[in-house]
Amino acid sequence: MANFYLKSFNKEEKQLEPKKSTVDFILNYSKALKVTKYEDIQFETLLN
Repeated sequence: MANFYLKSFNKEEKQLEPKKSTVDFILNYSKALKVTKYEDIQFETLLN
């Protein structure tokens, strides 16, 4: 039973590389996002 859990997987791991446009979109979105907390309420505002 222990051998079943210790079995190694020799599969090739594929490295995913996002497009530059995808990375730029996520970075720009995170820069424009403003989160304001007031008491127990959280406001998310997207600043353009």
